[in-house]
Parts: sequence; structure tokens; C-alpha cells
Amino acid sequence: METLEPILREHSFFKDLPSQYFDFIVGCASHVVFKAGEVILKEGEPADKFYLIRSGIVAIYINQRRQISIQTIREGNILGWSWLIPPHKYRFSAEAVENTRAVVLDGKCLRAKCEKNSDLGYELLKRLISVFTQRLEATRLQLVDIYNIDIENK
Repeated sequence: METLEPILREHSFFKDLPSQYFDFIVGCASHVVFKAGEVILKEGEPADKFYLIRSGIVAIYINQRRQISIQTIREGNILGWSWLIPPHKYRFSAEAVENTRAVVLDGKCLRAKCEKNSDLGYELLKRLISVFTQRLEATRLQLVDIYNIDIENK
């Protein structure tokens, strides 16, 4: 039976992750496919999945008085980082814009492995911080666009 380890190793999120961690991670992983228009995760729901996008396009958005698109992600990106951060609720919603293939990691499984191996947890947290920063910047730019704010002259 083929393992997901080579796919995990090739994904940009896990690039240069020390080899010993893959033994922990691979047991939490499986393949998943989403059809265009399929909702992948919803804001406010339990964050129990973490996705590594392999192909396709996914729109990340928030639902307030209207749906506000935050970012569109593609191959090499991740989705669903809230599995690691209490209260383990998704902060955004996401939908497949086109058919999308991903590796899904069980958030509870991965969180338990991080609790047992704090070095792994710290390594993943460092990687997630760069994603947080990117998503925060995307949200900021979207708000600038929505409210027509001139950030160049502030």
C-alpha cells in the first residue's frame, strides 16, 4: 500500500521539515477531492481538518451581511489552520472554485501528536505563523478595497 509520505514531503508547507516528524504526521493523513462549488469548511464550525491543496482553486471568505472574499488559494497552499489554535473553530469559510484535490490531515490526531512531541508542535506552529501573516495581509487589503481607504497616504 502506497503511503502519503512522499506527497507530504513535497508540499510547500512541509518543505525541509525534519524527516523524523513524517512518521507522526502520515498517520493522520488521507486523500480528499472536492467538486467545484462544494463547501470545504464553514466559519464557526469545529476545526477538525487541515488541508494541503494539491490542485484546484479554493476561495476563502467570511459571511457577514454579505459574503466577502478574502483570498483565493491554489496548489501548494494550506487551508484550515484553526485545528491547532483554541478554541479550534474555523475563522473563515472556504469553497472549491473548481475541482480540487487535497491531502486532509485529521486535526485532532495531529494535535494529539503535537502534544506528545512539543518539537513537532513548535515546528508546525512556526510554519503556521507565516500563513497567519499572509491571511491577515489579504484581509487587510480586502478591507482597504471595500472601504476605499488610501493606505499609501496614512
